Amino acid sequence: MEDYSKYVPNVIFEQIPIKNLVSSQDYQRNLSMKHVKKAVENFDLYQINPVKVSRRNGINYVFNGQHTIEIVATVSGSRDTPVWCMVYDDLYYEHEADIFANQMKYTKALSPYEIFVANIEAGNDKQLIIRDLVESFGLHISSTKQVGAICAISTIENIYDKYGLQNLTRVLSLTIGTWEGDVNSFSANMLSAMARLIFTYDTELVDDVFKEKLGERSIREITRSAHERSIGSLGFAEAILFFYNRKMKYPLDIVKLHKTKGRKPVMYSEEDEAENMEDYINGTDHSSQDDETDEQQSFLLLH
Repeated sequence: MEDYSKYVPNVIFEQIPIKNLVSSQDYQRNLSMKHVKKAVENFDLYQINPVKVSRRNGINYVFNGQHTIEIVATVSGSRDTPVWCMVYDDLYYEHEADIFANQMKYTKALSPYEIFVANIEAGNDKQLIIRDLVESFGLHISSTKQVGAICAISTIENIYDKYGLQNLTRVLSLTIGTWEGDVNSFSANMLSAMARLIFTYDTELVDDVFKEKLGERSIREITRSAHERSIGSLGFAEAILFFYNRKMKYPLDIVKLHKTKGRKPVMYSEEDEAENMEDYINGTDHSSQDDETDEQQSFLLLH
């Protein structure tokens, strides 16, 4: 008969007062009070995991769960509060450090899509609202990039959290109305850039004008311009704003785009300004040529 005990850790479970637990061993990461504060604000009793403890020489050393005990102590207001502990009494210091270092090595983190679906199944309001909003535009949430789907799940959740439902609705409406469902228009950088522009300029940004002017610009062209300007979604916001401002008598102020970040604005180049002024005076529009070189550059930027 097979001995299954070799697959079961030799531990006991005890409720130990937090004041009787010792943490902050040298092999552990520094305690993040920002993480503790956030967890306290969103405290859920059912999210607490047992604390892993190594009992050496009668002292209870925490080698996994130092943030847990600080969260519980903060919420309860007392270090007399007990927590469930998984107690090992056959470990030595180096073994503890090795367990700590490798505890996440073979753990597969949940993807944003998996978390989103779980929240839907749990009936959580935010994810249900976002799902219904996306579906109202004839789209759906997906784990992969595909036509008719949005896979930048963390991005749309962040837009909802930071800017609210009304702005997220406008982001999706304006993006779809401008690029007619182009799958690349739903990238994280594009959606974040749209949210930043909408939040920054609000009614100064005219939707009909935006659709007319940006609808003439492919996502490839915007992507090329964004990479030449700045890193991430800010570069996309700058590129979109430049194309929106072309031939405008009263262009939107790019400085406003950077005020909330405390970052020195990346101003238009002299060539950009000259081209913008020429377009306005002459009523012409010098779109980029779709030659072979441009197509090759676009492919490299988008893949």
